[in-house]
Amino acid sequence: MNITTVGLDADDTLWHNETIFRLTHDRFVALLADHADRPTLEARLAETETRNLRLYGYGVKGFTLSMIETAMELTGGEAPASVVREILAAGREMLAHPVETLPGVDEALAALSESYRLVLVTKGDLLDQERKLAASGLGDLFAAVEIVSEKDRRTYDRVFARHGTGADEAVMAGNSMKSDVLPALAAGAWAVHIPYAVTWAHEIAEAPEGHPRYGGLVSISELPAWIDSNC
Repeated sequence: MNITTVGLDADDTLWHNETIFRLTHDRFVALLADHADRPTLEARLAETETRNLRLYGYGVKGFTLSMIETAMELTGGEAPASVVREILAAGREMLAHPVETLPGVDEALAALSESYRLVLVTKGDLLDQERKLAASGLGDLFAAVEIVSEKDRRTYDRVFARHGTGADEAVMAGNSMKSDVLPALAAGAWAVHIPYAVTWAHEIAEAPEGHPRYGGLVSISELPAWIDSNC
């Protein structure tokens, strides 16, 4: 098979992201500790996030709005102004957080760009994702950038047809089994799972063990050699 295109996820594949969300999540729990215990707060916030995904999409802004909404629900609509201000401040800090690329990313992308067309395929807020890509210093390595509202089979069909030679001659790599692996395989692409230290519950799914086009790696450093050996 002649692989021409490599798609790469951004958050938690190229740079740290979920750990920043977890720190803000803990900050939110501490703010509302007088109104509910931790399991209740976590469950209510998760419910609110899931409910709001179709309205706000993925990213910091939607997360911030979901924290405010959850705070209002748990306080009967009487969340102190200081709590709302603290949540908004936490959201702004997330949007301004320095970008730290993961180990091996720079070298792996440099090697891949010599042989393949690289396409960034990521969910999230447009401005925030553009900011992180610019701050990462990786932008010049990508032939195209797609910031999408959802990653499903149609997304990969469209992206790899637009920026490559079709899904069957493409590889998608990322940390989410649900968003980066399963829909890419459904579109006919190869797919590689590169796990991150923590995974948002919304992105967890069973690995497609035994699928002829699926691979699981420990680090992105292994990706160039895996593609050369398997595709």
